[in-house]
Amino acid sequence: MLIRKSQADRRADTQLALVTAARGLFAQKGYAGTSTPEIAALAGVTRGALYHHFADKLALFEAVATQEQMLVTMAVNAATAGDDEPGPVKALVAGGDAFLDAMQDPGRRQILLVDAPAVLGRARLDALVASHGIGPLIARVRTAMDAKAIRTLPAEPLAHLLHALFDRAAEAGPDQLSDYRKAIKALIRGLKV
Repeated sequence: MLIRKSQADRRADTQLALVTAARGLFAQKGYAGTSTPEIAALAGVTRGALYHHFADKLALFEAVATQEQMLVTMAVNAATAGDDEPGPVKALVAGGDAFLDAMQDPGRRQILLVDAPAVLGRARLDALVASHGIGPLIARVRTAMDAKAIRTLPAEPLAHLLHALFDRAAEAGPDQLSDYRKAIKALIRGLKV
């Protein structure tokens, strides 16, 4: 018996194909170097199908950037979760290390650190990070403060500064990454009470 996919399943399959194709091209060629005909061809759909699912290349890029940010957040959350509660300062350090590990993918760096600020603009990028990245970091900072493990400071600004620090470290080349990790650990440990 032939099982037919529902319209919703076909829609989801097409969107996944478009996001996957776009991710590969944006990672390899950057936003400016990627065209919608290339994306559609790689996804195996028409340009009309692309524009049916995404208003334009910008909307498709935002979907790719959102997916990449979610994958980074999942990696950080996995590294800081566990039964053997490592302590709030260690959780901040482990989260930073996991972020840097997740950002070692050159395509992800291209999408999130090079193209996203220019393509999405500061406000949209901040909204993306707010909905998929900064929340868990703010929570870890507050947990560390509540446990009296680090100084009491304004939690959100501190989390945003740490996030900017992690982003800058993620831009470093592999030969410099170890030094950035050491500096980040020292700065976080410097917040101890």
